Amino acid sequence: MDVADLLTSAGINISVCVVAFSLYSVLRKQPSNACVYFTRRFISEPIRHDDPFSLHRFVPSAGWIMQAWRATDEEILEAGGIDAVVFMRIVVLSIRIFIIAAVICVFLVLPVNYYGKDMEHRNFRFESIDVFTIGNVEEGSKWLWAHCLALYIITCGVCVLLYLEYKSITKMRLAYITGSHPNPSHFTVLVRGIPWSQDHSYSKSVESFFSTYYPDTYVDHQMIYRPSTVHKLKKDAKKMYRILRPVETEYVRGDKPCYLCGGTAHTFKLLQNGEDSIRSQTSIDELHPTQIEKECPAAFVFFKNRYAAVVAAQVLQSSNPMLWVTQLAPEPHDVYWKFLNRLVTGYLPSVILILFLYTVPPIMMLLSRIEGNVSRSDRKRSACIKVLYFTIWNVFFVNVLSGSFINQMSIFSQIKELPMMLAKQVPTQATFFTTYVLSSGWASLAFELIQLFALICNILRRFILRSKKEPTNIALTFPHHTEIPRLLLFGLLGFTLSILAPIILPFLLVYFFLAFLVYRNQILHVYVTKYESAGQFWPIVHNATIFSLVLTQVIAVAVLAMKKSPMASGCTIPLIIISLLFNEYCRKRFSQVFKRNPAQVLIEMDRRDEQWGKEEGIYNRLRSEYCQLAYISRDLTISKDFSVAGPNRQSRTDHNSPQGADENSLKQGMFVVSFWWFLHSIQETHIESVLSTFQELTILNYRNSGQSSIAVQKRGGT
Repeated sequence: MDVADLLTSAGINISVCVVAFSLYSVLRKQPSNACVYFTRRFISEPIRHDDPFSLHRFVPSAGWIMQAWRATDEEILEAGGIDAVVFMRIVVLSIRIFIIAAVICVFLVLPVNYYGKDMEHRNFRFESIDVFTIGNVEEGSKWLWAHCLALYIITCGVCVLLYLEYKSITKMRLAYITGSHPNPSHFTVLVRGIPWSQDHSYSKSVESFFSTYYPDTYVDHQMIYRPSTVHKLKKDAKKMYRILRPVETEYVRGDKPCYLCGGTAHTFKLLQNGEDSIRSQTSIDELHPTQIEKECPAAFVFFKNRYAAVVAAQVLQSSNPMLWVTQLAPEPHDVYWKFLNRLVTGYLPSVILILFLYTVPPIMMLLSRIEGNVSRSDRKRSACIKVLYFTIWNVFFVNVLSGSFINQMSIFSQIKELPMMLAKQVPTQATFFTTYVLSSGWASLAFELIQLFALICNILRRFILRSKKEPTNIALTFPHHTEIPRLLLFGLLGFTLSILAPIILPFLLVYFFLAFLVYRNQILHVYVTKYESAGQFWPIVHNATIFSLVLTQVIAVAVLAMKKSPMASGCTIPLIIISLLFNEYCRKRFSQVFKRNPAQVLIEMDRRDEQWGKEEGIYNRLRSEYCQLAYISRDLTISKDFSVAGPNRQSRTDHNSPQGADENSLKQGMFVVSFWWFLHSIQETHIESVLSTFQELTILNYRNSGQSSIAVQKRGGT
């Protein structure tokens, strides 16, 4: 490929991006596409669709670019949480690193490569890309020291920037832990491997064990149950809520009609206090002895303070390491209930990954699922590592070590020859990797911005199916497990080719600048944060960057040795040692903070809560936050004390009487549970129509009769 072909390819991709960005600026102005391009706002408040026709809606504009550029870190933090801020710091770090690399390599290394041989150069447009690589430098040339110098500058710049970022993100993580509201997960330990006993249930075993060995700090526990029909009913209840919820959009914020009684209500409210909730929870457990048969050997155990929970989570509880296995519990919204009872299943996926490394990236998420991760963030982080391994191997090594699969695998039997093989092949693949950045990198950002799949689904729903109902299940979380590996892959390409073929660096910088704008826009408007990992992805980024840097240095040592420049090659070896020592320092200095919370910080937070009198409120929340079953869950709670809406309400039962309140609660609870069972028994395709009819009949009935309503508690975004 010559320069003219490369510029033509760049021009085509630039045109595609311009068209895609212009199309996006038009599509996002259409009210019918609000659920696609303003998902965060769409699910939190009503959006009007009766805007009058105006010409400006069909004129491309760059307003969204300015909004994304001007957005502050505080706005990113509010919209996407600390994980979104960390992701954008990764993009900014990449920009800073490759600005340094581009300046050094384009103005120092590129001229050395171009004039490396005494040859008559043709017109610049028709020059081959190979003349810009290190392969064009004569063997034994003194100008090879320029490559060594450039690598020293890049290594120093990368180490300084990585250290500053690691330090800053560590402080950010600690500030998030200390500055956030009391998190139930800080007081909760997940216990698995509970030994079975013939004399009593798992619940009694947990209570006996922790009351004996943690008598001063143990508060309570919540058992985990096997999946059953109750979970299906819970899903049906969520569907019912999502179908009833769009009716709210017909009204402005403020007082809204209550769909169950016809009165007014401000929101779903919890009408009972936390202490009553816990007593109600306990009584329900006692009234359902069949739950003992459905108990799993796993439970959430609650402690009085954070420090006690950390100690219980980290120490070995039994002489048998397979019993009473403890770890800090994930956040309630982060719990992956399906695999809470898995204990030893994490080894098989690693073996499968080694044997089937050529499989497609979605398989990596499947492997992360069967590992038995107890939280969604752990599952996504595990998938991120697997996808990273796959992309680096599949895109970089497979293309460099071109040939059959057997030939590629044979290099591991000749590991000493691997640096020389990479030194020979990487410069020859510069053209492919440059076009890969143009086609795959830039195009992926265009598709990410347009949200093609969601747009097509929205068009089919509105104009083909003619559905007037607003979509309900459209909230998407940020795909860290695919986007972070993509950024790191392009970083690897930039590092390895920086001194071998610097012509890739300008195109790579354009990619990172576009990524900065596109991802900020998507975080602000599209993706919804359901749970936080508090920057747990950063150690993956740090380790991958160090790997890319060391790989670059190893290839440089081999290339300079092949070019008959032993002094320059030998002077590059200390860089490998420096990089590895730097990584070891960062691992000891910072990485432990991402694995466990410091005791000093937790004790200070416990003392602060004690001074402010927050303990009781925290204790009352613990059990309800980790409820699993539908009829005792945090999603839909039937209240004992149900308020009455409407000006002409007349009560048939004295609500001040405990007997009357219990009787009404029992009747209403039976009504709701019976309705859930009815939903479960009918076909899936008929649920919406039945619920719609039920909604209309309920409103009409309660408006006429003026009876009391069922108070429903809405928590956790359900």
